[in-house]
Amino acid sequence: MASLISETSQKIFTPETLRAAAKQSERCLVVPVRLRRAIKKYLREQEDPYMRRKVLRLSQSFSDIKDVNMQLVAETSKELVADPLKSMEQSQRWKIKSAYGDIGLTYRDDETVAYVASRMPAVYSACYRVLSEVRRRLPGFSPTKVLDFGAGTGSAFWATREVWPKSVEKLNIVEPSQSMQRAGRSLVQDLKNLPLIHGYTSLQALTKEVRKSERQHDLVIASYVLGEIPSLKDRITIVRQLWNLTQDVLVLVEPGTPHGSNIISQMRSHILWMEKRKFRKAKVNKEDSKDLIDLRSGAFIVAPCPHDGRCPLEKSSKYCHFVQRLQRTTSQRAYKRSKGDPLRGFEDEKFSFIAFRRGQRPRDPWPLDGMKFETLKEQRAKRNPEDFEIDYEDLVDAEETSDMIPYEEVDPSAYDSDVMETDNIIDNDKDQEETVNANLGGGWGRIVFPPVRRGRQVHMNICQSTNSDASEGSFNHEVITQTKNPTLHLQARKSFWGDLWPSGRNVTTAAS
Repeated sequence: MASLISETSQKIFTPETLRAAAKQSERCLVVPVRLRRAIKKYLREQEDPYMRRKVLRLSQSFSDIKDVNMQLVAETSKELVADPLKSMEQSQRWKIKSAYGDIGLTYRDDETVAYVASRMPAVYSACYRVLSEVRRRLPGFSPTKVLDFGAGTGSAFWATREVWPKSVEKLNIVEPSQSMQRAGRSLVQDLKNLPLIHGYTSLQALTKEVRKSERQHDLVIASYVLGEIPSLKDRITIVRQLWNLTQDVLVLVEPGTPHGSNIISQMRSHILWMEKRKFRKAKVNKEDSKDLIDLRSGAFIVAPCPHDGRCPLEKSSKYCHFVQRLQRTTSQRAYKRSKGDPLRGFEDEKFSFIAFRRGQRPRDPWPLDGMKFETLKEQRAKRNPEDFEIDYEDLVDAEETSDMIPYEEVDPSAYDSDVMETDNIIDNDKDQEETVNANLGGGWGRIVFPPVRRGRQVHMNICQSTNSDASEGSFNHEVITQTKNPTLHLQARKSFWGDLWPSGRNVTTAAS
């Protein structure tokens, strides 16, 4: 069986397909023209002369929430980690007093307008980056029923619509702020072929109005909302509720700060612990056959973690997060503050995320299993003498064309992104499905933090699985050299923060 797996891997993966399968990061993302125009129209209807001041006030509100969250009582956190079930009253699961729990920020009309002007494009970009990876890692997944918890003005819905344009048939949103709901409806009013949308102010309102048989959703998203809940107890309670409403995939997204990453890590640990506990109980009780237990029980991580074990960064000074660069919209450039210098035409949105799926992780082969790589010396020995000959006519032509300016650089401060039609470019890229996708086995590690290129070496920090069933993982610093493995060295040079990294259990060089 091992030989069959190795042969299959060699037939499927070439250096080109390896790079295509590993690529998960997005370069500078352009917000879709439909969303840019919707934001511009919405802000024009508000006609607010004090918008810049309100944007600054909203930013200060986010900072205040972060300060409150950092001052939580340590004993409560320790009790929840030690025994999560002991600290929760099961009878109160659907009876949280306030809309989100102990909510830290109320969005009124002023905050909503400032949010649309300054934050919505960045939140959309992070959600789009996360959902795009879910689509690549789960090529057969196409959600028809979606729940957007903490929907705000609809950033996650816009991202879902871009990733799966013709898939979603029904959308349930949970958003306690009536101002946010009104803004969301205003932004989508000009869109065509919208799914059936129902809005609720709380999860308990959703469960009261929706029959039990219709509460399951193919995709549940909670983006940039858990950090607004200071109470860890309420956070865990809400995530448990969201998981119970999830039929297939649950996605959590938070800001890429130490606090946001810590929230993701806590929710990751709790859901995996809870499902492993259920799985063990089902096996002991033998209520169903083993095949049925495997299908209905358990959970595994689709992204970003390549394993389901304890996070190797938990007790370190580092925190797991990623970055998405986006081109700023005209509203962002108009209302965001700049410290003296002209505002850049782009910004980097840092985020932390996790995507769960119900069931057991597939035991897929590792991408480099049984592969053999040549060293740089061996590759050079195989080259023909003709490869060293230089065609001087071609060299002169290349030098002449290099002096030509292919296009005129646009001044970011003067560029109106809402005029350029870039939707066709994005849609065409999206239609080009990768011929080879990275499977969900433990053989694909994750590049965390930017790779560092030093001469013929590339230094990378990689989170990867340490065993075949991906039940444990480690965080390693790896150095890829051109001399030992020019193929992987080229892949490392083309890799970015957030991409996957292939590995194998018996990788050899041709010399060995």
